[in-house]
Parts: sequence; structure tokens; C-alpha cells
Amino acid sequence: MNIKIKQLIYGANTVRRYGVQACSTTHRCKLLVVGGGTGGCSIAARFARKLRPDDIIVVEPSKVHYYQPLFTLVGAGIKKFKESHRPQCSVLPKNIRWIQDQVVEFDPCNCVVHTCAGDKICYEYMVVAVGLENDYDKITGLKEALDDPKSGVSTIYSPHYCEKTWNNIKCFRGGHAVFTFPTTSGKCSGAAQKIMYLADDYWRRHKKRHLANITYATAGKAIFGVEKYATSLMRVADNRRIAVNYCLDLVELTKIGAVFVDDAGRTITLPYNLLHVTPPMSPPADLRRCTELVTDAGYLHVDPRSLQHQRFGNVFGVGDCLSTPNSKTAAAVSQQTAVVEKNLISVMQSKEPKAEYNGYGACPLLTSYSKGILAEFIYDKKPFETFPFDQSKERRLLYHIKTKVFPYIYWKRMITGKWDGPGKIRKIINPFGK
Repeated sequence: MNIKIKQLIYGANTVRRYGVQACSTTHRCKLLVVGGGTGGCSIAARFARKLRPDDIIVVEPSKVHYYQPLFTLVGAGIKKFKESHRPQCSVLPKNIRWIQDQVVEFDPCNCVVHTCAGDKICYEYMVVAVGLENDYDKITGLKEALDDPKSGVSTIYSPHYCEKTWNNIKCFRGGHAVFTFPTTSGKCSGAAQKIMYLADDYWRRHKKRHLANITYATAGKAIFGVEKYATSLMRVADNRRIAVNYCLDLVELTKIGAVFVDDAGRTITLPYNLLHVTPPMSPPADLRRCTELVTDAGYLHVDPRSLQHQRFGNVFGVGDCLSTPNSKTAAAVSQQTAVVEKNLISVMQSKEPKAEYNGYGACPLLTSYSKGILAEFIYDKKPFETFPFDQSKERRLLYHIKTKVFPYIYWKRMITGKWDGPGKIRKIINPFGK
């Protein structure tokens, strides 16, 4: 029987190997990549060009790969949901082994992981890229409200609810619209504001804005973590008549409204007609359980510069699950994967890792359906801009970069391991920029 691509299913476990099929209770590899998101795909692609086909295993349970930054554009009606995802098999390199399963136990002392299906994977080197999960249960009543099509509650931080966000914005008839941001760090903090500014602009364009009161309730003490961009965003909020409330953390949804706790421990309830929630987030529980690998907060404990694990030299990490104090964005992953590629190759050659990650992150903040701000920064919240103009000012160019250029870079360059970030471009057009 001639089969070009074979699939063998054992319980919940599918092992896909392009060209040749291999499936057993125990798997062995030189490089194990845990997670098939942005970071995992990029690392797999980079090393697929350097190692033999049998050397790399990627463990990822999902059949679908999402470009998560596009969820904001879906929630604002700018893009269709079908544009935000592709089959996982189409974004992974063809000459690696994909185990469609989930790692449920890490054993770094023995260089082994165990999967949900009961398989054992032995590795020489491991890159952890499992991302973050939405902790809906930390806000009482949130999951039920998200699942209720008539609740007016949504979030663009999930493929399951971003289309509901667009429906809520379109069908809004007026009243109080509340947008929240939690006390725990998570994916792209700016997305919570982007959808708010876009909703505001949509209602203005459709003559509904005078019917709405908009509140941004953030658990932080500033509207944005980098002062330069915070100043610009406060100007945008003031000009749009958006009320910004600080130190308010959403803890419960009731029939009366959204219940917040302030920094003094007092509860405040805000009634709403539309509520967009940024849920608390954390690394997956399976990673958090491995105390040898994680910090007290549950993040992979890596050196913030080399991205090598602080205890296990054969383990590296990329993406949102890291303990590094950078902004959790796709732009950060592009530079992290380049650093890990260089340092992991050095370790494989018994050399000291020398490449350094500077904490780079970027957040393209759409402020309307025609303009945006592009925040770029490194460790210590220092601006680190690519263009030779002030990116904190609203510009039409930055809107088009977010909606057209970045999706192209993501699908064609980033997850194929061919994008190290805008560093080379910056050296040419803005060598002295800050």
C-alpha cells in the first residue's frame, strides 16, 4: 500500500512524520520542542535546516495554528476569522516529527517528558514554548458570560470569542461599555486598548458614540508600561472622552454588573451594557507543576539574556511562558528565537552561549480604523524604535503596517524561522534612534 503521508493513532496520540512514519511508546530525539505556537514553529524551522529529519520532535496537541495578534482585527471587523489560522501541519517543517499530543509531565533531571497518551520522549536538548493559558476561572462568572450569546461579554484573547466581540460592537445600542485589564501579566497588554479605541471609532462612524460611556478599568497604575507611549495614549483617551480608572482588578460578574477590587481591597461594581475582558493568564499547569523548571510564579526560569535555563543547560525557552521581564508579544518571540538558535548551537558544540536577548518587544496600537501607534522597547522600558520618526504619534502608515505588513511577515517569515526582528532595518534607516 502506497501512502505518502501516514498517520497512526494510538488513543489520543497522533504521530505525524512527513515522508516516513515512526510511532512507539518511547521516542528519542536530539531536539524536543514543546509547543507548536509562534516560538515552537520558528525554532523547529530554524533547526530543521541544521539537523537530520530524525533529530527533531515537536509536541503540540492542536490541529490548528493561530496568528493571535489578528484576533483584535477580527474583533473589530477588519479581518475575517478564517484569516487568523491555518492547519498546524501546514506551518510545521516537513522534515520533523510532530507528535499531536500534550506534555503532561516534565522530568528535566532525566531529560524525559511524558505525554497525555502515556508516551515517553527522551531528548538531548529541549526548547519549551508552551505560551500562556487564559485563566477564566479566576473571575467568577466569566466563562458562563462568555458562553452566553446575549450577555454582552467577550474577549479578543481567544479564538472562541473574538467573533463575539465584533458582534457585540456592531449590535451595541448605547450605554456603558467597559474594557478591562488584569493585574497578572499576559499576552500583548496593548490589545486590551486596541479593541477599545476601535470600538470607539466604529461607534463614531455609525453615529452611536453619543449614546456610549466608555471606561477602561486597568489593574495597573498607568495606561501603558512605557512612559513615552503612555503619555500619547492618555492623550488619545482624553480626546475620545474615555474614562481611565487605575488599580481596579476584575474579580466577578454578577447580574448587577462587573465587580472590581481596588488596591485598598475595596469592591467596586460597574454596571455595563458591553464588557470586554482581558482574562488573567498563566503558563499551562503541566509546566507549573515541574518545580525544577519554573519560578514560584510558574514561569520557565531562564536567564533573561541567553534564554538558557538557570539550572539545566540543555534547556532553553521562547515566548510568553518565560520568566523574562519583557512584554509578551509576537515581536519579542522573533528576537528570542534568533538568540536561542545561536546559543543552542553553541551548547551543542560544547561552547558557552554568547548571543543576548535585549528584551525587545513591540506593540502596534491601533487607535482608529485609519491610524495607529507603534510602541517598541527593550528591557528597563526603554523605547527602541525602528523608524526615523516619533512612533508615539498616531500615523496612517502604522495602521497599514499592523493590518497588512505584520500578517505577511508572520506567515512568510516568522514561523518559518527567517525573521529575527527589525534589527537590520533599524540599523539602516534609524541607526541612532531611541
